[in-house]
Amino acid sequence: MKKFTFAALAAVSAVMMYACGNGTPKANLKSDVDTVSYAIGMAQTQGLKDYLVGRLGVDTAYMDDFIKGLNEGANAGDDKKKAAYYAGIQIGQQISNQMVKGINHELFGDDSTKTISLKNFMAGFVAGTTGKGGLMTVDSAAQVAQEMMRAIKAKNLEKEFGGNKAEGEKFLAENAKKEGVKVLESGVQYKVIKEGTGALPTDTSLVKVNYEGKTIDGNVFDSSYKRNEPATFRCNQVIKGWTDALVHMPAGSIWEVYIPQDLAYGERQQGADIKPFSMLIFKIELLEVDGKK
Repeated sequence: MKKFTFAALAAVSAVMMYACGNGTPKANLKSDVDTVSYAIGMAQTQGLKDYLVGRLGVDTAYMDDFIKGLNEGANAGDDKKKAAYYAGIQIGQQISNQMVKGINHELFGDDSTKTISLKNFMAGFVAGTTGKGGLMTVDSAAQVAQEMMRAIKAKNLEKEFGGNKAEGEKFLAENAKKEGVKVLESGVQYKVIKEGTGALPTDTSLVKVNYEGKTIDGNVFDSSYKRNEPATFRCNQVIKGWTDALVHMPAGSIWEVYIPQDLAYGERQQGADIKPFSMLIFKIELLEVDGKK
């Protein structure tokens, strides 16, 4: 799950005269300190308007209201009650303008008709902040959020890309009946092009392979052959379908491997070529196991 953090507000630190009302304070540059105070105040505003508009969502039509709040905040001094209130306003606006929008986009993509419940979000946020009345611990909440976000995303993606899953299942069902095709317990299918006689990897073995990967329609999305550069990695550092195939392949083997979508990338899209729920086909040539052919 993506972790959302609070953007720090731009610092507007200046030594200025006490404000009269809520308007713009009047400068009175009688001394060097007066002048440097004014200059520091103005210098600190560089890029502030862009920050207000771009990051905080402030409408420039309401700059008078911003100045009112600015004056109140600057003149609050060390009043802890006011400081806590202003911090709440700041974080609440960031929840509205940034966090909720970001979470909605991660969960629902470009579907603007769907949103999380702000009421329940705030109930959880307040309970976590105060440590009172929570229905779960902060740690367990992070785990629940991660698991449920993935489930919700998968459900929404399946509506759009469910055809890929069905197409892959149909392909595998038909492919399993073809001569020479074998099926591992996990559901990974393979056909031996060349049977090796070398060492058999474990899931932690360091292997060196050449490979070519393609989608069900024959589109090649990756190839170490084209790069003329074999890949080296541990068997458990790749997708599950690869791991399962490799630990059954003696070194020197060349297999064509057919990987179900749930043992490939599942609901995740990989680049432009691998869409969610895509089964994948690989030619895998196992060159070395732990440095031995």
